[in-house]
Amino acid sequence: MEVSVALLFELGVILTALAVLGSVARRFALSPIPLYLLAGLALGNGGIAPMAAAGEFVSTGASIGVVLLLLTLGLEFSIAEFASSMRRHLPSVGVDLVLNATPGAIAGWLLGLDGVGILAMAGITFISSSGVIARLLNDLRRLGNRETPAVLSVLVLEDFAMAAYLPLLAVLAARRGWGEALLWMAAGLAALGGAFVASYRWGRHVGRLIAHPDDEQLLLRILGLTLIVAALAEHLHASAAVGAFLVGLTLTGPTADRARGVLGPLRDLFAAVFFLAIGFSVSPADLLPMLPAALALAAVTAVTKVLTGAYAARRDGVARAGRIRAGAALIARGEFSLVIIGLVGSTVAAIGPVATPYVFVLATLGPVLTRFAK
Repeated sequence: MEVSVALLFELGVILTALAVLGSVARRFALSPIPLYLLAGLALGNGGIAPMAAAGEFVSTGASIGVVLLLLTLGLEFSIAEFASSMRRHLPSVGVDLVLNATPGAIAGWLLGLDGVGILAMAGITFISSSGVIARLLNDLRRLGNRETPAVLSVLVLEDFAMAAYLPLLAVLAARRGWGEALLWMAAGLAALGGAFVASYRWGRHVGRLIAHPDDEQLLLRILGLTLIVAALAEHLHASAAVGAFLVGLTLTGPTADRARGVLGPLRDLFAAVFFLAIGFSVSPADLLPMLPAALALAAVTAVTKVLTGAYAARRDGVARAGRIRAGAALIARGEFSLVIIGLVGSTVAAIGPVATPYVFVLATLGPVLTRFAK
């Protein structure tokens, strides 16, 4: 087997850079996410030191990273408790939709975009980043906070909405009919709803099948099942992240405790690659032309996300400080917004110049604002 010297060298440089940046962030009690994003911007296509040979590994590792982040997040909760929380927060996602999709739709209209472009901008400003927020809650040690179930309920319900939204947008962007779009919407929602019901009713049996005294066997079984479920969810235009989260919810008790231990180092490695990949996917030259418009839209939707999180946390009886923390945690945008840009970028060329800097600004500043939210 031939070994690529360039690949090994570039991966070594990348991991060393991430280690240094992570140490700097920890020294100041900050999350390393913004520094990882900026490193990706510097090392990606168009950056100051592009790492072309490592590009494929970073892209693949990012997909694994977001799956592992949501899997380990699901391990922190039981599916019965979370199902109850989700039912309580259905009104929260309605508020979320109105407050956060509307500014994007208005921005698309002001930019002169067509119906598909306006719909895409609404989705870009609506959906928070599950991957970024999952890591952020862990970094800031807020998984046990009273407001965290409200934050996670909003995130998962947003991802459920994406199961309907993404097939609709993909079909309309390809200039096909509404009948086909509605069919794919129904298929995505049915698949995700069926997976949730199956996990709720029979998840304990899955836990018994996966349990094993050997750590290697436990790791292989959990990873194998999670990647299969994530792939099926993605194939049905749902969310691989939600599929992984559901697998985590099904594992409870000693199995979940041991799973957190064996998955932790692997999750941290691929999570760092995931944040790097967001920066990799953006060219610095693409950020400048429409940066003022992107900053204005980011400011508006940062406020509307804070209001969304505060409303959701209030439904759980959380005090004022917790409501602010919940709202700030939802500010970050990331992987889903970039997927939407990719879906319509070839047919609505005007969307990339404003949406790309918008996503990058909130992916970078969101973790900083969350750190200092009181």
